[in-house]
Amino acid sequence: MDFPPPATVSSQLRLRRLGIDTYQEPVLYMHRDDPVCRSEGFEAQSRVEISLGERSVIATLNVVHGGFVALGEAAVSEAAWRSLRGEEGTPVRLRHPPPLESLGHVRAKVYGRKLTEGALRAVIGDVAAGRYSELQLAAFVTACAGDRLDLEETASLTRAMVDAGERITWEPGVVMDKHCVGGLPGNRTTMVVVPIVAACGLRMPKTSSRAITSPAGTADTMETLAPVDLDVAAIRRTVERTGGCIAWGGSVRLSPADDVLIRVERPLDLDSQGQLVASILSKKAAAGATHVLIDMPVGTTAKVRSPHAAHVLTHQLKETARAIGLQLHVVHTDGSAPIGRGIGPALEARDVLAVLRREPGAPHDLAQRALLLAGQLLEFGGAAVAGAGGALAAQVLADGRAWRKFQDICEAQGGMRELPVAAYRHVVTAPRSGSVQAIDNRRLSRIAKLAGAPQAQAAGIDLHVRNGDFVERGQPLFTLHAVSPGELAYTLAYAQAQMETVHIMEDA
Repeated sequence: MDFPPPATVSSQLRLRRLGIDTYQEPVLYMHRDDPVCRSEGFEAQSRVEISLGERSVIATLNVVHGGFVALGEAAVSEAAWRSLRGEEGTPVRLRHPPPLESLGHVRAKVYGRKLTEGALRAVIGDVAAGRYSELQLAAFVTACAGDRLDLEETASLTRAMVDAGERITWEPGVVMDKHCVGGLPGNRTTMVVVPIVAACGLRMPKTSSRAITSPAGTADTMETLAPVDLDVAAIRRTVERTGGCIAWGGSVRLSPADDVLIRVERPLDLDSQGQLVASILSKKAAAGATHVLIDMPVGTTAKVRSPHAAHVLTHQLKETARAIGLQLHVVHTDGSAPIGRGIGPALEARDVLAVLRREPGAPHDLAQRALLLAGQLLEFGGAAVAGAGGALAAQVLADGRAWRKFQDICEAQGGMRELPVAAYRHVVTAPRSGSVQAIDNRRLSRIAKLAGAPQAQAAGIDLHVRNGDFVERGQPLFTLHAVSPGELAYTLAYAQAQMETVHIMEDA
């Protein structure tokens, strides 16, 4: 007796754009009663591969009850929509993605096994391809947290991260770069250093990250003044025209796995020292740098808290740089207090402009730190003899060449913008008279982030006092900047509960 073939369910659905921002994580929304959802055995948090022609993306499934998503629809978040580049109603196909074999290496690391170079290449290749879910990424980040990557693993991770993305190559010769380890609010020296170095004839194609755990990264701050989402061709044009650039590395897939890992490190507020080293050096190698200067602020509330920790991190950076063929110079700087006055993208950009324009009252500490680093870079790159770099950098800033070069760079990157200004402000005052004994970098950063930075470019803090200043009761300590009254009120409540953010010692 002949039996009819079993009924089949097509895995083809209609694409729908929901307009939901899930940051960089692709998310798929399907009705729980959809035949495809049932027949494929998809459940909440399943990983699903969505294909549209030759384009595909792996998304995390959210199962919907009710009429929010109709049967036959594959509704997607903005991140998935950008990857698929389809149109509303376009047919797409869904399937289970291939097994994630590299996850076995992550589990092995969780249980204390060493990651080989082959294992790290497999993991990072899958991470860069978007095959890891947020939970799986969190497992990898956590497994490597603290000091759980040794030097060999760190070098292997760095090479894997470089090879997983694009690389920029330059004509033979010196290519300069710099990076600040972080943890010091307002330390936006790059935007002063790059134009000084470029004005002295050295190439400096600076690609920077967005903020991870801070209220502003260099890319966030530069973006308030000029476009930073440059592709490789735009970076080349800018550097060929001006000698330098200040771009966001994530827009050119330089070490793309790093940007994916940063996405998870940010909410976890975790920094693995090995991943930190790999993050820094993979971006520099991928950008084609030959000579890299590392600014390492050291202070009790900075990211690097002690001279011993600085020594350990410096050793790891130098050994890893040697393993991948980079020339590296590390400068230990004072990390005891914020640099400049502004904390947050637009406020830090305002300080940078004041220094470059040589305005009266420009933050002296920002100018001096930038000149120190620029001088070291000029000597490191051979544009100044030993001991003469600082004087050359100061001359280039004083005579206006740095400001003109910065304007040229902004223009080459797409044009200079006006800084945004926050609509809501509140002055936090001293609760008593006395001397400022200490300023807590971490608490100030937390307050600036609660105010909306870096997502709200104008949000943050204007700091009015420095260590050692004498203040009267009621004198302004800092001003909160926010773009909504709700954020301002929420931030103010936290700030008032954390008054020892600025520690004042009463006079005897």
